[in-house]
Amino acid sequence: MRIHDEVARLDALRALNLLDTPISESFDRITRMAAQIFGLPIAAISLTDTDRQWFKSRVGVDHQSIPRAGAPCAAVAETASAVVISDLVADPEYIDTPLFHQGIRFYAGAPLVTSDGYGLGALCVLGTEPRDTTPQEVAALTDLAAMVMAQIELQHAFGRIDPISNLPNRTQFLEDLDDLAREHPGELRFAVLVDIARSEQVGSLIRVMGTCSFDEFIRSAGQTMVDFIGPDRQAYHVGETQFALVSEAGHSLDSYKTTLAAGMRATTRGSTLRYVTTPIAGVVPFRLGQMRSRDVLRAAHSAAQDARGSDGAIGIYSAAMDRPHLRNFDLLRAFGEALEQPGQLRLAYQPRIDLVTGRCVAAEALLRWEHPELGSVSPGEFMPVIENTPLARDTTALVFDTALAQIREWHLSGLRIPIAINISAANLEEEDFAINLELALLKHHVPAQMVELELTESAVMEDSGRAIDRLEAIRALGVRIAIDDFGTGHSSLSYLQRLPVQIVKIDQSFIRGMAGGDERDRILVRTMITLAHQLGLRVVAEGVESAAVDAALVALGCEEAQGFFYARPLDASAFASWYDRFNTGHPTIAPTAPRAVA
Repeated sequence: MRIHDEVARLDALRALNLLDTPISESFDRITRMAAQIFGLPIAAISLTDTDRQWFKSRVGVDHQSIPRAGAPCAAVAETASAVVISDLVADPEYIDTPLFHQGIRFYAGAPLVTSDGYGLGALCVLGTEPRDTTPQEVAALTDLAAMVMAQIELQHAFGRIDPISNLPNRTQFLEDLDDLAREHPGELRFAVLVDIARSEQVGSLIRVMGTCSFDEFIRSAGQTMVDFIGPDRQAYHVGETQFALVSEAGHSLDSYKTTLAAGMRATTRGSTLRYVTTPIAGVVPFRLGQMRSRDVLRAAHSAAQDARGSDGAIGIYSAAMDRPHLRNFDLLRAFGEALEQPGQLRLAYQPRIDLVTGRCVAAEALLRWEHPELGSVSPGEFMPVIENTPLARDTTALVFDTALAQIREWHLSGLRIPIAINISAANLEEEDFAINLELALLKHHVPAQMVELELTESAVMEDSGRAIDRLEAIRALGVRIAIDDFGTGHSSLSYLQRLPVQIVKIDQSFIRGMAGGDERDRILVRTMITLAHQLGLRVVAEGVESAAVDAALVALGCEEAQGFFYARPLDASAFASWYDRFNTGHPTIAPTAPRAVA
């Protein structure tokens, strides 16, 4: 073979990223079939490298490679044609070779040939006794070799190789990890996910550089990783800016972290983008076969995110730190099912008290979740999980429908009381939110004045321009709007005076601080009440739990309050009974009169 042909052949072999990859069950099936057809104990898929025959798959062979010199598979690759040696003793070219000295007498190999005509190696069968072959056996071996090539090209062409980095992708990483576990079960390894840029950095870089230049940066980063880990290891491109690898056996965690840190510095050292990207890595210690491959990758991603949120560039996976993320995922999945299965979700209603008259004048609708296995799940736990997902829209629709139906039912029974409903930032992103609200009011025959929407300062500030437009449309319906948890977000006079709101609800953390005698909290509450009044807003205090705080709020001029001092959240029937008792007992109460606990 001419030298330049051999160079091209080796380039074709290495472009397929097969050398030094884990054994693969998809290839092992074909190898076993070849051994069975010939009735021989040894078979292999042998790839011809520069100076070795490396086995992608092997049956009856303990070693991973043999020298290329004197190997019949090399001749198969060089000539791209089948080779059959009935007896190595009778062939002077192979009588003094490693195979012969290992007791091999028979060899048959069919070439693995690319579509461009390059021979990569051979599918071969070997025996310890001389034998002849039939044309049917050689044809079968040739067909099986073609199946091997089809599998190779399938992996490379369809969903296994990333077109930008030319590295194996996430699918191949997961499959190779499964294959590695079959070959070395129980062995301690470290899986690493390296993320070279934050998502917002990616957006900025593409906007400034363009996609072609950004792709070149990714390609360069991938090549740097390949160069760093060396020719005997495989790097994978598992996400837009994410690369993965699996350590060799025998490393300690501390030494591996040191080596990895050096590699990460090298990844961007030669790039001008090192000043605008922030590489981090997540490391997962695991034993092969004892953790599902997809869980290994997920855990590595979780560890990388922990590193992103800390001062360190490398995060080590911790089951304890990961548990909340798993819990959130379980909650998200279970909540979606709860929306579709009646009975788990219900509304409770917490009374709101007019501090001048002492009468209940409104109620806040609070979503409650009783899961058959998880038990009672707090809104403080599940609401942050769902409010930035598509479930937020369906959740608000459910709460609206239930609360408006309750307003109508109470009205027909003689109980006329407005209900406050919480909405999220995601709801304000819905262009048809005000329209759907109006349709819901019409459906239940509920006047707009009987509904109040509560949202936090943070929700408004995420996109204040669009949020104000949405709120203006809601206000035009006649629905009241309240800022919830006031004082904990991005409070500012400039935006507060622009919002079409009528009510501010002072966060319970300040109210409870008053109960503890904190003078600073008392000053803050007084300031917030004064500010709200100057802007023409009504004030509601949340979290009132004592008569002392109740009296203090009255003295400060706060109009309304809610909290356990008056009543805990109640289901609909219990609320109606409580309302009759409470309001009957407080027909008119002076501002300084003591309040009775329900």
